[in-house]
Amino acid sequence: MAPNPPRGFIIWLHGMGGSGPANEYVKTLFESAELKESKWAFPSAPRRPISFKGVNRFFHGYQGGIPAWFDIYAIPMTADSPRDEKGLLETVETIHALIDNEVAAGTDPENIFVCGFSQGAATAFATALLYPKTLGGGVVFAGWVPFSSPSIINRITPEAKKTPILWFHGEADRMAVFGAGQAAPPFLEKIGMTCEFKAYPNVGHTITPEQYQYLESWIQKCLQSSSSS
Repeated sequence: MAPNPPRGFIIWLHGMGGSGPANEYVKTLFESAELKESKWAFPSAPRRPISFKGVNRFFHGYQGGIPAWFDIYAIPMTADSPRDEKGLLETVETIHALIDNEVAAGTDPENIFVCGFSQGAATAFATALLYPKTLGGGVVFAGWVPFSSPSIINRITPEAKKTPILWFHGEADRMAVFGAGQAAPPFLEKIGMTCEFKAYPNVGHTITPEQYQYLESWIQKCLQSSSSS
């Protein structure tokens, strides 16, 4: 008789202008026992001033800054957009503390998944790569590679390079352009990692039901694999 899959811990990082509570509906989208019984965390980004002068065309009605994981200098995001690596690393430390607390409570790091959308996706990607241990996975919906400095890349440990990365990107995305996502597999290959990259024609800057469905089966397989190893 196969052992029951272990309980997962899933961190979900919202996009710029969003909040954790506004994304909690995500955990209700799944039917499998593995995801229903997983523990979920929906942190909120702090409000901060955004350097991109046209930001109010995309985000309206915010006073005292926009909820963001790090600063943004241009929209749309491309593979060559300038990056706020300092702000990113500060946020990654915060998410790592969440992971550390869960590990201290007894959860195996390989049962922990960091998922995100848009700016949250870029943050999830960095969080997974820069955590010193192997995680269950890093999942990117419509994101980009948010760092390029060798000093940061050199922090990626051999254990972190074993973390599976799943990347979803719509080919019609006009906020984080498809080319920004396409830059991820060669970036990862160069540092000795692989990426399951899933492209979606005619899909813009959003998460589709098909993508949620695939995410569910992917996490199920990861947890089942963890229980048998």
